[in-house]
Amino acid sequence: MSQLETNRKYAESLKSVIGLAREPVAVRLIREGEEFPSCCSYPEQQMSHCQAVFAASRGSCLNMRASDENCHVGSSALGMTPTPEKVASGEFHAGVGMHDSAQVASKMISERVVVPYKTIGEAVCPLKDADFVPDVVIFIDIPERCYWFVPLETAVQGGRAQFSTSPFQCACEDLTAQPMVTGKPNISIGCFGCRKKTDMAASEMGIGIPYDRIAGYVDHLSRYAEGPMAKAKRS
Repeated sequence: MSQLETNRKYAESLKSVIGLAREPVAVRLIREGEEFPSCCSYPEQQMSHCQAVFAASRGSCLNMRASDENCHVGSSALGMTPTPEKVASGEFHAGVGMHDSAQVASKMISERVVVPYKTIGEAVCPLKDADFVPDVVIFIDIPERCYWFVPLETAVQGGRAQFSTSPFQCACEDLTAQPMVTGKPNISIGCFGCRKKTDMAASEMGIGIPYDRIAGYVDHLSRYAEGPMAKAKRS
């Protein structure tokens, strides 16, 4: 089975069993020396990472070079560009008005998870159309549907799922960098940027899953559909 066929099988299973309203989104950061995937095209104008993710959840297939990224808060979290001075100092985010000072906004940035190697861009497209191995698969949906990834994650080894988020950087840090660096799923309830610049609904949140988890999740889904999902209140 080709990579495209595998990804299409995964996407169909996830969408149909969980009842996802949007397409699962495949994200691969392009390392130096790698080629951009042939299944994606370059955007006509600059976009942010979050705008690309939400466009992909509606069907767009995008290759984003570093020069195509118009949000350097996001591109710096993804290893494409240095962190801008005003972002690192806290001046930029303090200006939004959510933090009491630039100092505490700077603390938020200093504690964020950043991809620890150089990247030259990214491929962002629906998982069903991805002919490449993603780093992360992102799901945007209502809490009830995102919830099912918690039992899927804890089904084999038990324990508790733990998540990390902040008022900013939902799609870039929380849903992409965090899962890539930690190797674990991460949930975000959204951020100011996503809720300002994308079509993220007030009722939606997101979860980013390392790609190597997806096969195991899909294996469990048929049992879930006939068992706990059939007994739960579904939306």
